[in-house]
Amino acid sequence: MSTLSDDVRERFTTWRSQVRRNFYDSDPHLPSLLRHYGRSEASEALSAFGQTAADLDPLIVENNRDEHLPRLRRYDGQGNRIEQVDFHPSYHEIGRRTYASGIMSHYAEPGKEFETLSLLYLSAHNGEGGHNCPLACTAGLIKMLQKNGDGAPSEWLERLLDPDYDTHFHGAQFLTEVQGGSDVGANSVVARPADDGAYTLHGEKWFCSVIDAQLFLVTARPEDAPPGTRGVMAFAVPRTLPDGSTNHFNIRRLKYKLGTRSMASGEVDFVGAWAWPIGDFKDCVGIVLNTSRLYNAVVNCGMLERVLKEAEGYAQTRLAFGQPILKFPAVARTIAGLRAETYGTRAVSFYLADLADRLPLGQASTTEEKAWRMLVNLNKYWASATCTGAIRDAIEVLGGNGAIEEFSVLPRMLRDSIVCEQWEGPHNVLCAQVLRDCQRLGLHEALFDTLDASSPNDAGLQRARVRWNQLLALPAGLAITHVRDVVDELRAPIQVALLRAEAATEGSAPLLAVVADHLETIHAPGYDALSDASLLARVRALT
Repeated sequence: MSTLSDDVRERFTTWRSQVRRNFYDSDPHLPSLLRHYGRSEASEALSAFGQTAADLDPLIVENNRDEHLPRLRRYDGQGNRIEQVDFHPSYHEIGRRTYASGIMSHYAEPGKEFETLSLLYLSAHNGEGGHNCPLACTAGLIKMLQKNGDGAPSEWLERLLDPDYDTHFHGAQFLTEVQGGSDVGANSVVARPADDGAYTLHGEKWFCSVIDAQLFLVTARPEDAPPGTRGVMAFAVPRTLPDGSTNHFNIRRLKYKLGTRSMASGEVDFVGAWAWPIGDFKDCVGIVLNTSRLYNAVVNCGMLERVLKEAEGYAQTRLAFGQPILKFPAVARTIAGLRAETYGTRAVSFYLADLADRLPLGQASTTEEKAWRMLVNLNKYWASATCTGAIRDAIEVLGGNGAIEEFSVLPRMLRDSIVCEQWEGPHNVLCAQVLRDCQRLGLHEALFDTLDASSPNDAGLQRARVRWNQLLALPAGLAITHVRDVVDELRAPIQVALLRAEAATEGSAPLLAVVADHLETIHAPGYDALSDASLLARVRALT
């Protein structure tokens, strides 16, 4: 005889199976973005990987258990130093299925960033999952070698592009030193000339993402280089030397982190490690950091969509006082807000993905290139901050169940999202960089001109331009004090403009117009919810 508790558990089982449906086929917005940007031919491959990503969910849950996190093994059985990181078998199975999608091998030909980031977006429905940070690091290293890899072993690029996980090279990024993350000019790792154009590296790196990688991207200063960032260069450092021995570095320890825990981060001492130069610090910013910032934003987009699925599905199946809790207006309003923020964040991130393809192909204007430089930093901040807030809202929908690790993905995603907020630039650093770039280079004019071209006479964009110029007119000390406030004001007008441009495409997602209206309304200057007569109608449309 069925009991009330049995009925509840059956509803939970139904909710869980609904959430784990094909992540591509259950998402109305990504296919719309593909149509808008002329990438619909990727739909079949994305649908296949959407199912793969959904099927990976139980493996990622298992891999993130405390007892299955990575472990450092410094020596082999004969006492040789090997600096090996051991993973649970589930980690490698996740990697095999992910890389088999071609997510890195797409970079073998130009113009595939959009498709690659679409795959990343689907993968990120499971959070960072131990592999999405390595994907970002590998992508940056691929691009650096493609631009500056003359003289480097050809095998490196071939192995980074390899879709076979068991023979593939992971890339890593070792930029941060203990005396400062964003203060790169203070870096003290030294590069000394060696034979045939190579160098040896000496010094400590404090935060090393993907410490298990086969190829590291490391910043260091040649002995005769000038001070500051001008003297910093980028080097590719192989984990092993041609004779099979470990390169000359020592892992101090693995980082015990709040989130992204199944991806191994560590601290490293270089003690004469062999390295090959692959660019200067300007290349690191323009190629590596900006690639990672866009990857970061897309990972947050994927987490946002999963969070929406979790919260809305739960609200549809969880009964309270005889009805699904989604029927309660306060819960419905929370879900509506999650959907609107998810759409808005995706709109900007995939606009940037399209630009990332067109720029190196010479299909974008100089104005668009300047707009990209500003918007990729703004969007990294907006996406990561939005995601953390959205996950908290979703946890509230689940109530006490939202805090239980094995009940839903939300606790792990909250931890991952907080790490994403710091990864490749905390908010204040990014806002300060945007302000400096606008003061020196006028990037804001390029951004607003670019957006105006696709959304002419948009009142929200016009107000945003006025506000940004007001900020720049302030004395320097006041401008840096207020920059984050004005950056926050820019988010909704830019998202709304891009959503409306997409809505004009035939066959676009049906909710785009109401999402744009909702974001524009609730983020308007002086918005008063008590006077918002259409709020309930929009909430109903969005849920």
